[in-house]
Amino acid sequence: MSSRIVDTPGSVHNGLVILDGVGLRVEDVVRLADGTARPVPGTDAMRRTEESWNAARKIAATGRVYGRSTGVGANRGEDVPTEAAAGHGLRLLRSHAGAIGDELPARQVRAMLAVRANQLLAGGAGLRPGVVTALCEALENGAHPVVNEFGSVGTGDIAALAQVGLALTGEHPWRGPGAPAPQALDNNDALALISSNALTLGQSALALHELRGLVAATQVVAALSLLAVDGSHEAYAAPVHAARPHRGSVEVARRMRQLIGAADRPTPPLGRIQDPYGFRCLPQIHGPAHDAADALEAVLAVEINAAAENPLISPEDLAAYHHGGFYQAQLALALDHFRLALTQVARLSTSRLSTLNEPAYTRLRPFLADPEPASSGVMILEYAAGAALGDLRACSAPASLGHAVLSRGVEEQASFASLAARQTLRACRAYRLVVGCELVAAVRALRQRDLRPDPELPVGRALALAESVLDEDPADRPLTDDVTAAAELLDRLTDIWRGST
Repeated sequence: MSSRIVDTPGSVHNGLVILDGVGLRVEDVVRLADGTARPVPGTDAMRRTEESWNAARKIAATGRVYGRSTGVGANRGEDVPTEAAAGHGLRLLRSHAGAIGDELPARQVRAMLAVRANQLLAGGAGLRPGVVTALCEALENGAHPVVNEFGSVGTGDIAALAQVGLALTGEHPWRGPGAPAPQALDNNDALALISSNALTLGQSALALHELRGLVAATQVVAALSLLAVDGSHEAYAAPVHAARPHRGSVEVARRMRQLIGAADRPTPPLGRIQDPYGFRCLPQIHGPAHDAADALEAVLAVEINAAAENPLISPEDLAAYHHGGFYQAQLALALDHFRLALTQVARLSTSRLSTLNEPAYTRLRPFLADPEPASSGVMILEYAAGAALGDLRACSAPASLGHAVLSRGVEEQASFASLAARQTLRACRAYRLVVGCELVAAVRALRQRDLRPDPELPVGRALALAESVLDEDPADRPLTDDVTAAAELLDRLTDIWRGST
């Protein structure tokens, strides 16, 4: 059975997500985080979880198993006496529930709960099945534990998940209604619960979903800017991209032709020979961002369905395998790659904004100003977009360059995927504002030139939508509200992009 959305007429959340530890998707995590779908554990997956739990207890009773019959980290060589085993798990949760910093938003915590429940159903944790039921109950009822921001270096979100564990036992606060009844967790449950990167994965899924949509919306905005400057269609010609067939660039060029109604082999323009890079290199810069998003989603598809707990419980051969599957190098590198690609796309947006301010391209007044002498028009948008781009650039510094030596030197490396996920989430707002600035300028230029593309074309629908939202007053005035409205509009432009074929 694979994870799927099941339409349920009359259901509170308009659908179910079947959690089976095999086929959960990024979009499913987003639905569960937003509360627009209800989680249901798959029957076969729950049976697999039960078998893993029974096997784990048998293994721990007959041999040394990290975190169950021993300490953790540098204490791994210290045995836990049988008479002390009952309290060992609770002490482990208490000692590790030390996440610090701001309390995380409900949406991020809910994404973590969804990922962790699904991972447990993959059957490698050896954790009691009632924990899965409790996590699903919390997701359905709208409850989430208090979880703080910092505590992971990309080798397991142990502090955040220890807070979840203590909340499940009744020792840590919940937010929202319908918290599950307290669970009796023991030494066989504690490490099995916290040995995961579920918070990092949930945050990554949320960031990818939003930013993938924003990159799509940016192409729609770029199409509006192209019309405003009488840009050439040659840069998107099919032969150009057939000659250099990078998958993402080919698709971006094809989608641009659909957005603006260009032919596969467009006629060269009568005016300037070629456009600035903001238009001419769009497929070559947007394409890699789409490719990077695909690569990140492929990594997430593995990780949110992975039994990556250390040790891995194998009921088939009644063994506990100690390993390093918790180390998130693939995720950290994929997140870093994605953010770097996003920064290139946002930087190209600021290039187009500069072109829109230039009379040589628009045949309008400098900065799209009104007729009053020395009017500034949208001049300030270049500065505002540049400032937001600077923030985005700071967020794009590779987190995977980080290094840490922990626990008396026995854990001498760290992926910092957790930092990469936080940086990617923070990038969302800055990116959105950069493109919002371009959208305000593009719509103003099209209005001043009285250009109206075919309303049947996607770009025509986009302009009609933007004009219905954005103020048409060209006088010098604060543009803060305009950019805010434009930034919020981008999600609806994503829908237009997806509707173009």
